[in-house]
Amino acid sequence: MLDWKWVRENKDRVKEALQKRNMDENFLEELFGIDENRRALQKEVDELKSRKNQLSKNVGMWKKEGKDIQSLLEEIEDISEKIETLDEKLKEAEKIWEEKLLFLPNIPHHTVPVGKSEEDNPEIRRWGTPRQFDFSPRAHFEIGEELGILDFERGAKIASSRFTVLKRAGALLERALINFMLDLHTREHHYTEVFTPFLVNTRTMTGTGQLPKFYDDLYHCQDDLHLIPTAEVPVTNLHAGEILSEEDLPLYYVAYSACFRREAGSYGKDVRGLIRQHQFNKVELVKFAHPERSYEELETLVHDAERVLQLLGLPYRVVALCTADLGFSAAKTYDIEVWIPSQGRYREISSCSNFEDFQARRANIRFRTAGGKIAYVHTLNGSGLAVGRTLVAILENYQEKDGTVVIPEALRPYMHGLDRIIPSIEVR
Repeated sequence: MLDWKWVRENKDRVKEALQKRNMDENFLEELFGIDENRRALQKEVDELKSRKNQLSKNVGMWKKEGKDIQSLLEEIEDISEKIETLDEKLKEAEKIWEEKLLFLPNIPHHTVPVGKSEEDNPEIRRWGTPRQFDFSPRAHFEIGEELGILDFERGAKIASSRFTVLKRAGALLERALINFMLDLHTREHHYTEVFTPFLVNTRTMTGTGQLPKFYDDLYHCQDDLHLIPTAEVPVTNLHAGEILSEEDLPLYYVAYSACFRREAGSYGKDVRGLIRQHQFNKVELVKFAHPERSYEELETLVHDAERVLQLLGLPYRVVALCTADLGFSAAKTYDIEVWIPSQGRYREISSCSNFEDFQARRANIRFRTAGGKIAYVHTLNGSGLAVGRTLVAILENYQEKDGTVVIPEALRPYMHGLDRIIPSIEVR
C-alpha cells in the first residue's frame, strides 16, 4: 500500500498517476472523503476525552473544597456515552477507510512509458531470430495430441476445461524444465531455493496485493486458505512482519510452485491449449532489495529470466509495460515475450516487476540501516519462467515436418538423454 501521509501531501501527483493508469480519479476523492470523516470523528473523540479528563480532575479538586460534584459526574456520564457512540462510528470509519486504501494502486515509476493499452508498450530489445519453416507450423495443442503427450479431453473429464493431463515425454519435459530452471537460478544466478505451501491465508494474500482486489481471480478454500496464483505470494511473505539487517540485502529466492487461477473474465481467450490454464507450473524469482538499488536489481532480474530462453534457443523480446498496462502492485514492469510460430507473434512468458515498498508496507517487511534507522525494503519478482508456456514454445519452435519435436540441447541431460519426441504407438 501507499504511505497515506505521502498521498495526502502529494494528492495531485497521485491523481495524475491514476489518470495515467486509466483509473477513475473519483476513487481518490472518495478515499479522501472517507479519510476526512475518519479524522473529524477522531478529533471529536479526542476533544471529548480531553474534556472528560479535565472534569475527572475537577471532581477530585471539588471534593477537597467541599463542593457538590453531582453536576460534574452527570456531565462525565453524558460525555462517556457520547464517546462510546463515537468510538463505534470511528471504528467503522477506520475499517471502511483501511479496506478502501487496499484498492489504491502503486504509483508508476517516472521511467514507465505513458500509454492507454498494451499496444503502447515499447519494445526494449530482441534476442534470436524466428525460425523460417519450410512447412506450415502447427499449434502446440495439435502437436501434443499427435505425439500423445497432451491429453486435454481427460484433463477436462477429471477436472474441467483448461486443465490438462501431460503424459510420457510431455510429463518428462515439464519436469525437466522445472529442474533446469531451478538449477540455472541456484547455480549460475545464486538464488536460494525454497519450496513453499500452495495454500496461504488471507493475510498473506493481502500482503502481496492479491486480496482484496483480485478476489474473483482466486480459488478459495476452507479454514481461511486460498490456492496461490504464483509463488510470489508465499515467498514474498516469508519475511512478513520481520526487520531484516541491511547487510543481508539483497536477498534472492527461487521457488517452483503449481499456480491456480480462475481466469475470471478471460473466457474466449486462448481457449485451446496450454497458454491460459487454471492450473500451471512456474518457477518464480523473488528479491528483497535496498531501496537505493532496487532498479539495478530489476535489470538483473530480467536478465536472469532471459537467460533461460537463451539457453533453450527460443527467440524472444522484452517490452516495458506502459502506465495503463501496469499491474496493480507494480511500480515498473518488463514483460518477456517468447515467439510462438503458429500465432506469428510474441507471447508473454515472464513479467518482472519492482514493487518498491508497496508490498513491504502491506506485509510490514522492513530493514535496519547501519545507523539504526528502520525503513521498508523494496520487493521484486519475476517468472523464471512460466513452465507451461515454455513447453508450448519448445513444441512449436522445435517441431519438425515429420511430426517429431527436437529437444533443445540444454534440456537433454534432464530428459534421460532423449533428443527427440516421437509419436507414441500406445493407444490414447
